[in-house]
Amino acid sequence: MVKNIVVSFLLVAASFTPVHAADKAPKDSSVAGELRVRLEDAVRIGLQKSRTLELARLDRRMSSEKLMEATSPVLPQITSGFTYTRSLQPSVMFLPNFPGVTSPMEISSDNSATATLEVSQSLFNGSAYASIRAAATAGKMSDEAYRNAESAVLSDISMAYYDALISRDQLKLVEESIARWEESRKDTQAMFRQGVVADIDTLKAFLSVENLRPDLIQAETRVNATMTRLKNTMGVSLETPLVLLDTLSVGSRSYPGDLGAAWSEAMEKRPDIRQLELQVKAEKDKITAVRAERFPMLTAVGQLESQTAFDDEVQLSDSRWPVSSWVGVQVSLPIFTGYRISSRVQQAKIAQFQTMTRLEDLRANAMAEIELRLSAWREAEKRIDVQSSTIAMAQRGYRISLLRFREGVGSRLELTDSELQLNKARTNYLQAVYDYLAAGVLLDRSLGRIPR
Repeated sequence: MVKNIVVSFLLVAASFTPVHAADKAPKDSSVAGELRVRLEDAVRIGLQKSRTLELARLDRRMSSEKLMEATSPVLPQITSGFTYTRSLQPSVMFLPNFPGVTSPMEISSDNSATATLEVSQSLFNGSAYASIRAAATAGKMSDEAYRNAESAVLSDISMAYYDALISRDQLKLVEESIARWEESRKDTQAMFRQGVVADIDTLKAFLSVENLRPDLIQAETRVNATMTRLKNTMGVSLETPLVLLDTLSVGSRSYPGDLGAAWSEAMEKRPDIRQLELQVKAEKDKITAVRAERFPMLTAVGQLESQTAFDDEVQLSDSRWPVSSWVGVQVSLPIFTGYRISSRVQQAKIAQFQTMTRLEDLRANAMAEIELRLSAWREAEKRIDVQSSTIAMAQRGYRISLLRFREGVGSRLELTDSELQLNKARTNYLQAVYDYLAAGVLLDRSLGRIPR
């Protein structure tokens, strides 16, 4: 009898280990068609296939082209042209022949052609220079927009990966709980045959197992749902078998010790704040560009022209092509534009005030967001410390209750309570680790940290 108790004790003890110790990464035994990924692999694949990032990359290219377009007014403008004219009826000029009498004289040839080459170079265009500065600032804004999109994609993939991990581990907890109750049910049936327990105890043991079946179904559904979301976030086919190689474990993380330091880091690194700051600068450049339309524009111009005219009986090679050319300076100054420039200046100022208001609102929201997420991360960290010791005590309590029940000195109610406490302790620890990791992902984004 004593030998049987010792063997049973060892078997039960071996079946319980803490979540953070038992969940080791599976061996890398690849199966055909499987995609086995760690978190960094999922992020790398997601960043490569993200349509959001592809749109952000196209926006950056668009900004580059707009900068080139804004630069074009200050670059040389060269235009060439060629005109050919065929006279259907000749042009005439009336010349006096006798007093009161005029005679028509043909002055046009059957064929005529003109080739021109025009060159202009802006010498002073204040509006164009200000527009170039605004376009350059817009290019920097597109870079920050790309970083912001990259941060969002990275956060989404990380959260989806952690969701898949916790759903997998929650399923494992339910399966282990069912296994414990199944073992307890078998012990109860054996004890009932020996006359140690009543028939009602076997019924309760059976119900304890069956009542966990709905939880098992829900846990399996959550696993499928979170894996589907992860695949979609990564941009891989939903039919691809996905194996997660990481586990929910606490890693080393370092964050500012006070809110002021966190705020300073966020103001320096957050791409969305940097983007609005640059937009305020771009709006200022737009105001300057519109105001500069009141200033004179100075342009150097020149033209090279060659023309010919000949009748049908003359060969083209025998025709003459005299060349003429000229250069000059052109000055234009708007005197009255119907209040168009004044109205555009006011519109640009209003747009700048709107952007400044959005920037202040974003800064205020960012400060509140950082404080809440930093608090959530610290809370999860404390819960992990508490739950780590709770699991060990809950496991010890369950082993004692199980031995007492097998010896006939413990009750079914005592064993049930111990099982619930153990399951709750392991679930709470798992949730604390998940909350810690999720809070870290969200806090990283709030601080503007984008891992490379």
